[in-house]
Amino acid sequence: MATCDDVRANVQKYYGSRLESSGDLQTSAASCSLSCRPVPRSVTDALSQVHPEVTKRFFGCGLPFPAKLEGCRVLDLGSGSGRDVYAFSKLVGQSGLVTGIDMTEELITASRQYIVYHQKKFGYEKPNVTFIQGYMEKLSEAGIQSDSVDVVLSNCVICLCPDKRAVLQQAYNVLKEGGELFFSDMYASKVVPDHMKEDTVLWGEGMGGSLFWQDLISLAHSVGFSTPHLVSASQIEIYNSELKAKAGDVSYASGTYRLFKLPQNQVMSEALVTYKGTVADFLDQLDFDSSHCFKKDVAVEVNGEMAAILQRSRFFPDFKIQILDKPRSSSESTPQNCHLNPFLLADKLGCSVRQSSKTSK
Repeated sequence: MATCDDVRANVQKYYGSRLESSGDLQTSAASCSLSCRPVPRSVTDALSQVHPEVTKRFFGCGLPFPAKLEGCRVLDLGSGSGRDVYAFSKLVGQSGLVTGIDMTEELITASRQYIVYHQKKFGYEKPNVTFIQGYMEKLSEAGIQSDSVDVVLSNCVICLCPDKRAVLQQAYNVLKEGGELFFSDMYASKVVPDHMKEDTVLWGEGMGGSLFWQDLISLAHSVGFSTPHLVSASQIEIYNSELKAKAGDVSYASGTYRLFKLPQNQVMSEALVTYKGTVADFLDQLDFDSSHCFKKDVAVEVNGEMAAILQRSRFFPDFKIQILDKPRSSSESTPQNCHLNPFLLADKLGCSVRQSSKTSK
């Protein structure tokens, strides 16, 4: 088996010099950023203002843009060219702060070139972004303090990291209590065989290192996070016929999940919650995830974990919360697998990027 250092070196080479643009990828992963769900106007506006050269080298697989980022301290894991960082820069506003971390020197150097451009584009007195070269599984060594971040975001890079537990643990550590990890990533329909993990191109494309989606649930719980909530999903098509043959019966999907850092001693009680209609872009209803849509002034009963999330997170001012005196069942805080499976959701939404006529390079 390749060591973690070997995997990092391969990924750095693959994204630092081999890939010139998202069009060089051999799957439809980057195209999955075209969400099947309605995209808020503020997000499309922010993305449209990112410099074209930055967007050109975007390699993400989703749209990890949660609501209500104004004034937040945001950390983007595997920031790459900086596309998402600069869009977040617009969304958090002058009072917010966005940090991008990436291990690839070429990408960090390239992304820093556009700091002043976006500062002026957004009309800010001073930049509100910074880029750090480092490893997302070693955030403390990169100078990111514990309990210092409101939202950790990531776009299709955890699948490139061999130690996913370390990534989630580090994200958990740097988040403030009530903070959230909101990320898009590639997932496999089954456990990826070892021989695929040894293939450098498969790993560079995210296929060799994709997590079996069910393993995310136990992994998240093991580091202290809440149950993952699936926000959106898309099927991923493999363009390269050789890579498709190597994948065999393993299918891939892009999934966007949100996980929260709740107090360890949090009492979980069911609640009746009513959305006030106060989140920008979501005045009539707040689409929280694929199974929770809160309509304005409509009371909804939620389980103990969701009630705790709404109580402890930045969304607390946007809800009226009435705790119910109900005993908690052993399974009430964990959604059914059908609500967490990105393949089922992608099928339900009819969200699949059509196979391209592109040939391998």
